[in-house]
Formats: sequence, structure tokens, C-alpha cells
Amino acid sequence: MGATLLERAPAKINLTLRVIGRRADGYHELESLVVFADLADKLELQPAAKDRLEIIGPFAGKSGPAAENLVLKASTALRDRVGHLKGGLFLLEKNVPVAAGLGGGSADAAAALRLVARANGLALDDDRLISAARAVGADVPVCLDPRPRVMRGVGDVLSRPLELPPLPAVLVNPGVLLATRDVFANMTIEQKERPSGDVPHEFDALVEFLKRDDNDLTSAASACAPAVADVLLALQGLPAVKLARMSGSGATCFALFGTSAEATAAAQRVGERKSWWVHTTTLGRGAAVS
Repeated sequence: MGATLLERAPAKINLTLRVIGRRADGYHELESLVVFADLADKLELQPAAKDRLEIIGPFAGKSGPAAENLVLKASTALRDRVGHLKGGLFLLEKNVPVAAGLGGGSADAAAALRLVARANGLALDDDRLISAARAVGADVPVCLDPRPRVMRGVGDVLSRPLELPPLPAVLVNPGVLLATRDVFANMTIEQKERPSGDVPHEFDALVEFLKRDDNDLTSAASACAPAVADVLLALQGLPAVKLARMSGSGATCFALFGTSAEATAAAQRVGERKSWWVHTTTLGRGAAVS
């Protein structure tokens, strides 16, 4: 590896999130329709004698110690499975809010795996790469190839990529850090009737499909951080909103709109009322990563 390599790590959005049950090993069985945003961290890999990580960007201060970051854990996990690998200096530009239900750390880990794979001539479908992704975290496998999919099990069972329409959206985070383990600890599993059949490919049909499902972690997240309920209430009251929902284990929520102009106007309105982090984006399409 002689040149600097770059990968984007797009934010992950859970359009739906169903908690099916708790497994004997303590993990939860999930089913989630996942898409990605144009909002992304950026990760560079520069030639160096040994692996290390530097973090910059607007959310660098909330990212925790570099030595504990999933980027380095991902590189180590792949090296454990392959043997000697070219690594180097990882430079992470942290643009995605931390502990926010957007899969930022998992996306960074997936980007690190793609970078190390590129530097060492490994294919992205190499079983060792996929094994390393699973070992690092439940959301890392779906972030390896960030395209819309249904994610099942503990994140290890992925559907084929889905063709979804563009979904103009507004992302809002109230600035509250939510630990996934705390949300799951406050959750009560309820068995409900769920929509069946294929995920629609047309905008209006997809929105109606999404309305029949939900995010099962919303009540637990709101109990841990009441600001989640405040954000959802504000989004649900916006003009032209099609759907408002929490992503992942929170605290980020999203609202879907029919056009980008409606999403932009809604973001301006939310930004005027609250000191929340607000970002307009388009969901549903595959995200470029390099």
C-alpha cells in the first residue's frame, strides 16, 4: 500500500425495528428494514508501521478514547483471521452523532474493514472479512455493503439488497447520548401482528407499509430520555410529513417527506424552534462509500 485510501461510512437508519425475542445467550432477535443516508463519517488509511487512529470532526470529542474505537477493533479482528496484513494510520472524520441510533461506530468499523481489504487485495465477500464484521458488532455486517436490506437475527442474517425509492428525510437528534444496553434493559417485548409480504418499491406504497410497523424500542428509549418523545411530537406536527419515527435505539429520529423541498422547509422550521442537531438527507438508495 503506497497511497492513502479513503472510504465513507454512511449513517444507518432503521425504517422499522422489530424485537422478536431474547435469545439464551442474552442477545435479542431483531428484524429491521435498514437504509443509509448521505450523511457519513470519512475514514482514511495512510501507510504506517503499525495501526493507530486519530479522530477529528464535529463529533470527535464525544467519540471516546481512540484505543477503544471500533475502527481498531475491526482491523485487529481481521488480522486475527487472516494473519499478517498491511495496516497503518486511520484518520477518522466524525460527522455522524455518537450513541445516536445511527450506527456510526458500526459504519466506521465496516469502513475500516473495507480499507484493510483494499490495502491487502481481499475481496469484500471473503468469508474472513464477514466473520470479522460479525465479531466486532451486530450492525457491522449490514454496513459492509451499505444498501437497503432487511436485517434479521442478531444482525447476521441479511436479505438481498432492495430497490427502494428515494425518501427525502429530516434527521433530528436532541443531543442526548443513549446507550443501547440501557434501552434494551428498559424494553418490554410485545408480540404484535406485523406486515407481511415484500417491501414495496413505490413511494406511497412503501410509506403505507412502514406505517403498519414501528420501532419497538421507542417507548424504552423515551423512558430513558424523554427528549425522544419531544422530538417525535415535533416531527409529527410538521407540514407535509409522511411518517416520523425513531432510528435504532435512539435518540435520533427521522421524518419522511414527499419532496426534498418539503424536507428542507421542515428542517428549517425545526431548527428555528429547538437547539437540536438537524440534518436533511435522502434515504432509500445505496450509499457511495469511496
